[in-house]
Amino acid sequence: MLSNHIQNGIETARLVWSRLPNSEEAEAEEEEFARRSNGGAGVESLDYEVIENYAYREQQAQRGKLWLWYYVCLKWLFALLIGIGTGLAAVFINLAVENFSGWKYAATFSIIQHSYFAGFVVYIIFNLGLVFSSVFIVTHFAPAAAGSGIPEIKGYLNGVDTHGILLFRTLIGKIFGSIGSVGGGLALGKEGPLVHTGACIASLLGQCGSTKYHLSSRWLRIFESDRDRRDLVTCGCAAGVAAAFRAPVGGVLFALEEVTSWWRSQLMWRVFFTSAVVAVVVRSAMGWCKSGKCGHFGSGGFIIWDISGGQEDYSFQELLPMAIIGVIGGLLGALFNQLTLYITNWRRKDLHKKGNRVKIIEVCLISLITSVISFGLPLFRKCSPCPNSEVNPDIECPRPPGTDGNFVNFYCSDDKEYNDLATIFFNTQDDAIRNLFSAKTFHEYSAQSLLTFLVMFYSLAVVTFGTAVPAGQFVPGIMIGSTYGRLVGMFVVKFYKKLNVEEGTYALLGAASFLGGSMRMTVSLCVIMVEITNNLKLLPLIMLVLLISKAVGDFFNSGLYEEQAQLRGIPLLESRPKQYMRTMTAKEACKNQKVVYFSRIVKVADIVSILRSNKHNGFPVVDHGQNGETLVIGLILRSHLLVLLQSKADFQNSPFPCDIRGISDRHNFSDFVKPVSSKGASIEEIHLTEEELELYLDLAPFLNPSPYIVPEDMTLAKVYNLFRQLGLRHIFVVPRASRVIGLITRKDLLIEENDNSESMELQSTVSQQLDRRMMGRNVQLEHPLLDSLLTQE
Repeated sequence: MLSNHIQNGIETARLVWSRLPNSEEAEAEEEEFARRSNGGAGVESLDYEVIENYAYREQQAQRGKLWLWYYVCLKWLFALLIGIGTGLAAVFINLAVENFSGWKYAATFSIIQHSYFAGFVVYIIFNLGLVFSSVFIVTHFAPAAAGSGIPEIKGYLNGVDTHGILLFRTLIGKIFGSIGSVGGGLALGKEGPLVHTGACIASLLGQCGSTKYHLSSRWLRIFESDRDRRDLVTCGCAAGVAAAFRAPVGGVLFALEEVTSWWRSQLMWRVFFTSAVVAVVVRSAMGWCKSGKCGHFGSGGFIIWDISGGQEDYSFQELLPMAIIGVIGGLLGALFNQLTLYITNWRRKDLHKKGNRVKIIEVCLISLITSVISFGLPLFRKCSPCPNSEVNPDIECPRPPGTDGNFVNFYCSDDKEYNDLATIFFNTQDDAIRNLFSAKTFHEYSAQSLLTFLVMFYSLAVVTFGTAVPAGQFVPGIMIGSTYGRLVGMFVVKFYKKLNVEEGTYALLGAASFLGGSMRMTVSLCVIMVEITNNLKLLPLIMLVLLISKAVGDFFNSGLYEEQAQLRGIPLLESRPKQYMRTMTAKEACKNQKVVYFSRIVKVADIVSILRSNKHNGFPVVDHGQNGETLVIGLILRSHLLVLLQSKADFQNSPFPCDIRGISDRHNFSDFVKPVSSKGASIEEIHLTEEELELYLDLAPFLNPSPYIVPEDMTLAKVYNLFRQLGLRHIFVVPRASRVIGLITRKDLLIEENDNSESMELQSTVSQQLDRRMMGRNVQLEHPLLDSLLTQE
């Protein structure tokens, strides 16, 4: 019995391994991903609208209250699993990064006791090995794992699907690629990739695993609509931020402010629950690591920079330098966005088209330059004497070699000296930020060292962002901002000598200002900064610098994620329409379009011909009324047509309406569900014989009989708001209606289920009439849903 289980496990492992992509497949996947990303040619809109065809109505009729309870409970169960999964992924990434960094610094400092050159070589080899592993994983296994992933996830939640961003291989590539790129000392962070990781975990749970690798469960697969998957991905985004910053409330607000386009109170509860679960998982992991079971984990890894023991109050005189910090953050953030946009655009158009080898060489070269700068620049800095241990008994100077903390002894002639520039460079970014935020550390850093680090790290961050590795920009932005913030704090300390001013407070404000100037977040970033610093008294100051930096940055360009989304060809719909749309009508917007449509009874050959000659994803379906006029009866999706062509079960010999009662035996609603973040079927993959091409297909049972429509003279701004707020994919533009059959008000939408028996009886009667009309041989079209949309030539 045991041997059978072992044999089955071995066979499953072999099957999964055989499906892993080799280098040729990954290169083809990379070319496909690049082609789809350039110019937006490969992105596809998502169907957040419910397609109320016959299969959907049949499915809804068969579901009772028990299924509804199961559906709701499964949503909460998945919210729990998303929180646990994202929290565990964050724990794994942090442990790996901290231990790799700890081993690297321990080995380097051990060797430089004998030879600085040998230590330099070991330091470079460590960094190159980790960075090479990251870029190799991305280029040969998961090309969609490059970058932060936030622009793609933001596009997905906005209604745009980019191929490959939520696949299982992308999740694996994101996790292990982040470990290599961050552990290798590149000027990037793991917080953005954690948001993408949480979204991938949520999407995989929504489709119950990966069908390609045979890691799925059928009985849990009930989230078959893009709308349900969108809600799960929203939970995953919030979980990623909560895991990255230990900021559950900030995670909820980040999902609300930055990535989502639609929000509901029920979704708010589940997102909040998911973030709370993440906080519990991360907190438990930190408590377990305090016992010393996590190797070099130390006090780093999970971001928490407690500055509650620092500056308690501030004076009116300090508002001016704080406002200056906001202006500096807006200017440097806007400049960062513009420089990264130019460099990334050059990479995508010229450099990265030369193949994976060039991408690997580029990242390794940047890693080499980063290692040379971080190791070489401290060699030119003069060491400073350690603070008096009697006056500052809590300060350990210098710190033990290879451990985290302040006061690094590097290339110093005396054992009681430290190198302030090495204190920043020879730390993980989390520990370096903790040092910059630290209170009661006056004169620990010189202005020359801070300015040198600011220029070099800013340049490295600009060059590194956009390479073929998982790259986040949260922590590098905090590093840059805290550096010039502490510089301003040093000048304030010298100018206002009698005030209780802490340099670490200004470092925090600088970090907030740069993130506000680059990413243009306000509410969520404000809450995140308060949560990770545990200092509520600084909330008004953080709000001040965020408002100023965002206003200054908006004067020059858009936010970082909006710029990158535009560069990747992701057509985001912003919250407000453009000004010119208020004077433009819907008819003017689509005046140059040629409407391609199907008849209700259509020949299979005509369907194949239209699908091959057009790339449209939705087509109107027309029929002829009693007076011979052309009437539009609904909308059919391209993906549904491909399913019908592939199954061939609904082909018929006669050009007459089919018997609708047999549809439920051949199809259910899940047959028409598009796989998550994948290409789906294409017309080139479907092969039909000459006899099958001459058959007919009745589209009435499969179309959406109630698409959204707008009159032709509606302003485009109004259409824009309707399209975005409802998450639509298609809207029909029709002439002005000739008559009104009813008027719905607020009270018509507030009818309770059992309050009005006459209304329920009326609804039942109408439903029976509709069923009889649908089951008849000819559909009655006396009052068509859409009239005069199309006219025959």
